Amino acid sequence: MGPEQQAAWSIAIAALGGAAVGVERQWSGHAGQSHFGGVRTFTLLGALAGIAGWLWSNEWYALGAILLAGGVALAIGGYIAASRRDVDGTSEAAALVVLAAGTLGGLGYWGLCSGTVAVTALLLIEKSRLHAIVSKLPEQGLRAAFRFAVMALIVLPLLPEGPYGPLGGIRPRELWILVLFFSGLSFAGYAARLVAGPHQGYALAGLLGGLISSTNVTITFARNSRSEPEAARVLALGVVTACTVMYFRVVAACWILYPLSALPLGRLLAAPAVLGIAMSLTALRLFRGRTANLAPPSNPLQAGSALQMALLFQAVLFATHAVRARWGGAGLAVSAAVLGLTDVDALTISMTNAAKAGSALEAAVAAIAIGVLSNTALKLGAALAVGRGEFRAWCGLGLMVLLIASAASLWVGWP
Repeated sequence: MGPEQQAAWSIAIAALGGAAVGVERQWSGHAGQSHFGGVRTFTLLGALAGIAGWLWSNEWYALGAILLAGGVALAIGGYIAASRRDVDGTSEAAALVVLAAGTLGGLGYWGLCSGTVAVTALLLIEKSRLHAIVSKLPEQGLRAAFRFAVMALIVLPLLPEGPYGPLGGIRPRELWILVLFFSGLSFAGYAARLVAGPHQGYALAGLLGGLISSTNVTITFARNSRSEPEAARVLALGVVTACTVMYFRVVAACWILYPLSALPLGRLLAAPAVLGIAMSLTALRLFRGRTANLAPPSNPLQAGSALQMALLFQAVLFATHAVRARWGGAGLAVSAAVLGLTDVDALTISMTNAAKAGSALEAAVAAIAIGVLSNTALKLGAALAVGRGEFRAWCGLGLMVLLIASAASLWVGWP
């Protein structure tokens, strides 16, 4: 592609990006006498920014800067004029984003330009839905979001790399990244529960609760079966749904932490996951319309809980390092079975780290599957001990199916 063709493509991509945003502004009624502009204005702004970026890439810095400054001045002037009647500056802010994205396109960053425009257009189109989501967030949800921002943007950059000490050492920054990952996963489940509402049925509650802790869902629903015996079947199937989500959550965590472990682990967990999906779909079909009055989920981002999680993870890493050095792969299996009774997330972290540190990948993956199996056995025991009435029979049957499927897959696929 010659330089002239590349310049034409760059300017065209920038202009099309501006047109995409302009179409949304025109369609939503924000183009008129009291607003900044519509499809023509935004298309021209995108083309202007593309030309400015192309000029800048060819070292015509002054001319490119003048053109871009003119676009910015136009957006600011438009806001000043419109603010006399309406203080909403969304269109003007979108114009500035179009200018920035168009400049990136002119510089040759076509993918970044297109992605920025796509996200901007999506935010504008989903205005009402975003406002509805924000309006449903209680004070504790906002506090949790700000805490997570502090953990990610302030605490993380201040932590050193490490390692420090024996048994593999302490790596503060790596450890905190893991805390952020699982805290973010918990907060995602928390936010989903708030958006969906507490009256959408036990199957949906189990689906969302499984993102946080399937063990907590099992114990909570077992307790509810004592006071709501008429909801025993939907409670049981809600537990199965939460346990099914756990399989996908563990595989997703392995894929993020150590991608090579995701596929072999997925093979070991495929059978119980498929059976769990079948039972969950049965719950949605048979018990659609049956609601449940659940207490709102607790805040998953308390500072004390995050620190306890970090300490637990580090202790697990120390123990796993010592066990691997003394007993090798057999030690991993024993420690995984014990650890699965307490914390599947800590198990996932420790075993993926063991694989990255040199342990056989097959042994580490099998250890995770063993831990998941022991965790399912724990939930089965808790459901039978705490639950009452039909819940014990239905939940026991569902978890037993998952347990047998997990054990059979592990037996066939044992390394």
